[in-house]
Amino acid sequence: MKELKRLFDIVPFQLENYSRKDCVSDKKDGQWISYSTEEVQSTIDKFSFGLLKLGVNPGDKLAIISPNRTEWNFVDLGILQAGCIVVPLYPNIGLAEYEYILNNAEVKYVFVSDEDLYDKISSIKTKVKSLIDIYSFDKLPEKKHWKEILDISDETLRERLNKIKDSVKSNDLATIIYTSGTTGTSKGVMLSHNNILSNINSLCQIMPIGNSHRVLSFLPICHIFERTAVYWYMKIGAAIYYAESIEKVGENLKEVKPNYFTTVPRLLEKIYDKIMEKGRELKQPKQAIFGWAVNLANHYHPQGKTNIFYNIRLWVARKIVFSKWLEALGGEVKGIFSAAAALQPRLGRIFTAAGINIIEGYGLTETSPVITANRFEDNYIGTVGKPIPDVEIKIADSGEILAKGPNVMMGYYKKSENTKAAIDEDGWFHTGDIGVMVDKKYLKITDRLKEVFKTSGGKFIAPLPIENKLKESLFIRNIMVVGENQKFCAALIVPEFDFIKKWCEKKSVKEYLDKGMKCEDAIKERILKEILHYNKRFSHIQQVKKFELVDEDWTIETGELTPTLKLKRKVIKKKYENLIEKIYSEQSNTN
Repeated sequence: MKELKRLFDIVPFQLENYSRKDCVSDKKDGQWISYSTEEVQSTIDKFSFGLLKLGVNPGDKLAIISPNRTEWNFVDLGILQAGCIVVPLYPNIGLAEYEYILNNAEVKYVFVSDEDLYDKISSIKTKVKSLIDIYSFDKLPEKKHWKEILDISDETLRERLNKIKDSVKSNDLATIIYTSGTTGTSKGVMLSHNNILSNINSLCQIMPIGNSHRVLSFLPICHIFERTAVYWYMKIGAAIYYAESIEKVGENLKEVKPNYFTTVPRLLEKIYDKIMEKGRELKQPKQAIFGWAVNLANHYHPQGKTNIFYNIRLWVARKIVFSKWLEALGGEVKGIFSAAAALQPRLGRIFTAAGINIIEGYGLTETSPVITANRFEDNYIGTVGKPIPDVEIKIADSGEILAKGPNVMMGYYKKSENTKAAIDEDGWFHTGDIGVMVDKKYLKITDRLKEVFKTSGGKFIAPLPIENKLKESLFIRNIMVVGENQKFCAALIVPEFDFIKKWCEKKSVKEYLDKGMKCEDAIKERILKEILHYNKRFSHIQQVKKFELVDEDWTIETGELTPTLKLKRKVIKKKYENLIEKIYSEQSNTN
């Protein structure tokens, strides 16, 4: 497949090779609206003309703050065509973070989705000296609408636009993506056109998705995982449908009937929990058959190497049980791409055994993002697969994963020291993740280098594997293992509130029904049984000896999770320092 030089070459490539009526689609006023490849390119051109008319110059930074919608593509590629740099931001971060990023990047124009975001950015406009104006995708009274830029489009600027496009080189800066990760320190990752395109070209070589397929997009397109995926879908000519919201993904799956989609493990966990909840509500003998099928799937071989007797039983299970799981995902799913956090191997086994192929990959914003990925024909569940074409990896003596390739970022914006710390003299990017090679070719992530801690006894603890195993419990929604410089491991636990309520109703735990989470004793006693069960999988030093319950969920909005649903450990430690202190107080100490 032809290798492109700039991101804005993607739509012309589709127009030439796979021109389609539903290049991108979203739902407005209850109706799916599709735009053809030709309409998409025409709108992108008009937007670029409008930007030039506004006085925008190559190199200027423009920001997009919006959930997934077709306007995101029009504006993104229109900005890039004009030789400018796109600064994508999450719609749910705080005002202080918006102010910092817009100032740091010296953003001139901001495009937002709705009135709430318009008002937020308006409230800090005077604090951002570079900011000229704000435009909204939704039509709002007495506020500027993005189509006003289309309205001032001037076709006579075609020659000027072509010169600008010709001047944009493959290694020129395309986007600055601000990532705070789990540490809270916000850094602008500079990615060139080639950084992202190299990733797309590699994916085209190893993944079977093509121009006959439909995809549903619901992960934030401002995150490099989904953004690269969308560019990739465009290049191969797949039809892109944007979900209305995370809450409506289930409904949209049934409407669109996608063949593929990307997701993060937490969303798969939620899908699995809902399936299991429905299974528990079945009457006998259907409940017994359901349980038999799930247990069978849980013993699926990591690489599908199973005997004939197992395969016959699995065929039966797929026919009578798992076919209904496929229907819940639209009925035509061929594969799901999971990344951004570690997938529980149990979920990988069960979904894949059910005929729903989950391909887990690994990468970072700094690597555009994919470094490794499993393949549909070579899927080693529990690992993140082999390096993608043109990317090398190696494990340092410290256990840290290092990566090298054309996908590695240009550097951190205005942070040369951070760049030097991240990319060594030999061009190896230090991921900050710890991993091992399985069978000398599949990468397995074991933890974050910065998240591994040492107990007072000098033993190193990697919290992630412990947390992932304990989250298999139906009673635990989220968990963070603590114990740095302490005698033993402990945990803060967010209970699975909905399941616990139903469990209490079934068991007639009246105290909980009357008082909810104020009644901790009964809940703690039951969760303790779960912890003791899972502790058997770990060495003595890794076992959770004490825990405290948290009576509120951890979310992106409340600050405990990153946009990709990873734990912000420093934030959580600070917020619950009293609970952690209670765990390790002299009275509650343990051996």
